[in-house]
Amino acid sequence: MIVYSAQKSTFLRDVHRNRIHHLIIQEFHRRLSHSVSESEINSWRNSLQHMSQILRDPDIPDDAGVNIEYHIPLTSKRIDFILTGRNGEQRETAVIVELKQWSKATTTPKDGIISTFLGGGERETSHPSYQAWTYAALIEDYNETVRHEHIALAPCAYLHNMDIGNAVNDPCYKPHTDRAPVFISRDVERFTDFLKQHVKYGDDRQIMYRIEHGKIRPSRNLADSLVSMLKGNRDFLMIDDQKLVYETALEQMYLAQQGQKQVLIVEGGPGTGKSVVAINLLVEMTDREKVVQYVSRNAAPREVYHSKLTGSMTQSRIKNLFKGSGAFTETEPDTFDALLVDEAHRLNEKSGFYGNQGDHQIREIIKAARLSVFFIDEDQRVTLKDIGDRATIRQFAEQCGAHVKELALQSQFRCNGSDGFLAFVDHALQIRETANTDAGELDYDIRVVDSPFTLKEKILEKNATSNRARMVAGYCWDWKSKKDPKEQDIDIPEHGFFAQWNLTDDGSLWIIAENSVNQIGCIHTCQGLELDYVGVIIGPDLIVRDGRIITDAGKRSSMDRSIRGYKKWLKEDPEAARRRADAIIRNTYRTLMTRGQKGCYLYCTDRETSEYFKALLARPEEQPDPEERYPGLTLPVLAPEEVTPGDNSVPVYDLHAAAGAFSDEQTIEENEQENPLDHVVLPDVFTARPGHFVARLVGQSMNRRIPDGAWCLFSANPAGTREGKIVLVGHRDIQDPDTGGRFTVKRYHSEKTVHDDGTWEHSRIVLRPESNTAGYEDIQLNAEAGAELRVYGELVVVLG
Repeated sequence: MIVYSAQKSTFLRDVHRNRIHHLIIQEFHRRLSHSVSESEINSWRNSLQHMSQILRDPDIPDDAGVNIEYHIPLTSKRIDFILTGRNGEQRETAVIVELKQWSKATTTPKDGIISTFLGGGERETSHPSYQAWTYAALIEDYNETVRHEHIALAPCAYLHNMDIGNAVNDPCYKPHTDRAPVFISRDVERFTDFLKQHVKYGDDRQIMYRIEHGKIRPSRNLADSLVSMLKGNRDFLMIDDQKLVYETALEQMYLAQQGQKQVLIVEGGPGTGKSVVAINLLVEMTDREKVVQYVSRNAAPREVYHSKLTGSMTQSRIKNLFKGSGAFTETEPDTFDALLVDEAHRLNEKSGFYGNQGDHQIREIIKAARLSVFFIDEDQRVTLKDIGDRATIRQFAEQCGAHVKELALQSQFRCNGSDGFLAFVDHALQIRETANTDAGELDYDIRVVDSPFTLKEKILEKNATSNRARMVAGYCWDWKSKKDPKEQDIDIPEHGFFAQWNLTDDGSLWIIAENSVNQIGCIHTCQGLELDYVGVIIGPDLIVRDGRIITDAGKRSSMDRSIRGYKKWLKEDPEAARRRADAIIRNTYRTLMTRGQKGCYLYCTDRETSEYFKALLARPEEQPDPEERYPGLTLPVLAPEEVTPGDNSVPVYDLHAAAGAFSDEQTIEENEQENPLDHVVLPDVFTARPGHFVARLVGQSMNRRIPDGAWCLFSANPAGTREGKIVLVGHRDIQDPDTGGRFTVKRYHSEKTVHDDGTWEHSRIVLRPESNTAGYEDIQLNAEAGAELRVYGELVVVLG
């Protein structure tokens, strides 16, 4: 998503008229349905004024593209400013500019980390050059259009309020400033030269539009990349707060070697990269020959990682890298250089199968290591025994004489990078009030289905491509098949639906087992891991009555160990027991619903609960749904009554249905007056002109230029010569070879006969396909047949 996109000339005009920030705010409201802070508005006004002064250089072409607040796919990150065009070698280029309001900064000993005034105090953060470079690397990594079409990315940073750049240009940051130069206030000429070096010619092919609508490569799975990472490959770039946590942990490891025990508490919600940072630290610390282990209470992540590494290293080495949280009951003090505790909220007080070993897992871990890093999300505590929280960790750290530091992870890499979806889940489950009261604008595939069979069908369909879709459920049914493999566990009689819990044979590897998509997992087999798509069955332990979430731990299976001890506690302190069980049930579904990187499908066993979620997901009925009428069209569609004068919209034609819509006597405008049409809103880089219309090309006859199914912008009744142009034509006696319809799109060529009196006429018209597919031939028309040919439009651009 791009919040603002225009040519340089339009951008300069919008800044000059002091309306640029209003346009951006409007788009934020329209596209994201949320407000913008006053500080962010002021930063736009300030930074974009400075950028406009830079862009006034006449050598930067007026038709260069200006793009503001581009949302990087699959993350929650936005790029401040992108300038597009072609360089001196005619290569298409996007210059990524990270804009900063900083006036001062100081160096730190951490790689890629600098200190400046942020959020009311002096704070460490990513160096702007590191930030710009990683953003460019993420785009190149995810976007196939950038890679396949060889679009160059040129990252840089501009600190227009900074007068002295000794810190940002310190030699310690040279590896990063070499990749992405940083410019300060007095570097105006250097910065301008940098832009002119990369954008010498204008953007006549809508580079950012193609990037934004380009195919996104499937996101990588941490478990699948583990072998590569342990071999030294950097499969996951750490950005912003992830980089800060990583470098802080390495610094604390150094300090711990000097004799001061260290504890780092890292808080982060689902998908913020806790496990990514933990694995990267495991790799780096191991490379530095430190004694380090990855620790988790939940066995599923460890077993999945163990499975992925089998065959690439010895079993003993694998076991020395990954340990359960109860492995340190008798460990001598400072045995390990570092222990990296993932999902630390799942830690228990006691260890052992019967919970009767050791003293306290948090104390034992801190005692066993010089550095302990706890990755935690208190809203993912899902059993009565889960005791991991920041206060308890800090308490034991102080008892052990450790220095404590706390950091937070917020960069979102799950749920399509949608922080809004996580906020929506919290609102929907009534965990906390958020601004995301509905899912209307979320770039994430979430829906409610009415049948468990539909849920299974959708998950099977999504799983077919990559084995990364699974069904999960609240633990509301006994695990009968654990003892008898022939038994069915999940029983939803009103639908005649039966299913089994995850197979005993798969154990903690259920989420990656080849045929496990036919079974249903629970919180214990998926927490700490990720999928592409997750199908969640919300059982009777969570229902909605009159719009209010009601939980009932008594509806959980008696075999569910997560609430073991609840009945006894209920007798001793009913209010506290119900409050804690309520949090566990909500947290369980929150965790289940956030396992999918691309989508989440819900089935609720209770009808009123299902209607509640449907209402939250419902779009206003009056908004047109173009999916069935205009397949593949991504532009906003307006019904005839929604079109107002001055809108940047044009009519859209379904040429199959419009076989008789164009007549010899009518123009596009006349036809529209008699038969009002839907309109589409054009991207901001285009200006709607009289006679413009959008239509879809079906078939392979022009696939060198226009993909099958692509929607294209045409100009009706084009003036001037048609020679060599791609045109939409109709003829009563010819048919399109792909569709059999009377309309076809081809490249136009004509041969003329000139008479003695200076007049001329067509002697032959040739309509030429441009296809990589064999079997398409020229359509040749003699003078008589050519007279019946009607050119309805000239191709302006392929929209996608």
